[in-house]
Amino acid sequence: MFNRKTHWDSVYQDKSSLDVSWYQKEPLLSLELIRGAQLSPDEPIIDVGGGASVLVDYLCKEGFTNLAVLDISEKALSCAKSRLGDLAKNIEWYESDITQFEAPHPFSLWHDRAVFHFLTDASDRKAYIKALKRALRPGGCLIIAAFAIGGPEKCSGLDIVQYDSEKIAEELGEEFNLVEVRNELHITPANHEQKFMYFRFIRAPR
Repeated sequence: MFNRKTHWDSVYQDKSSLDVSWYQKEPLLSLELIRGAQLSPDEPIIDVGGGASVLVDYLCKEGFTNLAVLDISEKALSCAKSRLGDLAKNIEWYESDITQFEAPHPFSLWHDRAVFHFLTDASDRKAYIKALKRALRPGGCLIIAAFAIGGPEKCSGLDIVQYDSEKIAEELGEEFNLVEVRNELHITPANHEQKFMYFRFIRAPR
């Protein structure tokens, strides 16, 4: 039986975080969309599936002080903590499968680059959205990046689901209002092209 945690720990065991296909030296589009949310520096932000991503480093540099990173892989989180050094002490770290995550407090922004598209089972997507709704405050910002229609059909040996704005809005439901869509052609460390779409939603205020 497939075990997500075992799979992702194995990925980070076998490869450097600089060599995985989703590695970005600078997460420019994520940063632009986060800036567009116009949060105050102390509002809580969570990077879902952040793992070894450098997004948290850049958010620290931009003055955000209430940051959290979630990943299913302990090895990926350890890589980020080691890289950040003393800064890691000021960040919340969650080792969890996102479909089972229980947020300890509300977040103002939820960022997910390439987690949701791995959820090929409808029950897993429903569990993700349930976790999202528990975690993101009313009026909060949701940023999801996924492989676009016509992009890759697999990643890390796993099937994925491609999205456009209509398809992802239908998954999330009426509680989330789409306010921005951006395209990205990601070039992997192996010099392959991957078509991504980024979606910024605002959760309806209660």
